[in-house]
Amino acid sequence: MALLLRTVARQGLCSSRLQFGVLYRHAVPMGTTAKEEMNKFWTKNTRLNRPVSPHVSIYKWSVPMMMSISHRGTGVALSSGISAFALAALVLPESYPYYLDLIHSMSFGPQFLAFSKFALAFPVAYHTFNGIRHLIWDLGKGFRIPEVYRSGYIVIALTVVTSIGLAAM
Repeated sequence: MALLLRTVARQGLCSSRLQFGVLYRHAVPMGTTAKEEMNKFWTKNTRLNRPVSPHVSIYKWSVPMMMSISHRGTGVALSSGISAFALAALVLPESYPYYLDLIHSMSFGPQFLAFSKFALAFPVAYHTFNGIRHLIWDLGKGFRIPEVYRSGYIVIALTVVTSIGLAAM
């Protein structure tokens, strides 16, 4: 809003500055550019002999860290898969039943089909249960370290059981 008002005022579209003076009276012009600020930051850190941010390799891996990374990964994978499926449905010449019959005619063994169903069900179940965990965190509950680990193990267990159940259908 402030940027819009500043732009309008600078272009002379305001008929009188007194009319809008209340809106931009406290605006402070930008004194430095982002590059200047970045140079000041690095000069100060070099002068104080501060280390660069640590790389991921120095951290001790934990269940909450892995679950956070996995949640993001399953979210990207699910949205990519849904987008690819939708795009395929739009551009492929035949209808869905044709491709379903084509898969059935390939005569995959029951082990391969069970594994495939498990591989499809696992990210959906994991992302769903971990999303519920995040919603509980949004309510402000479960932030103590033992609760974070316990809820993580519960999500993993529910994900495996649900994925096996869905693959067995």
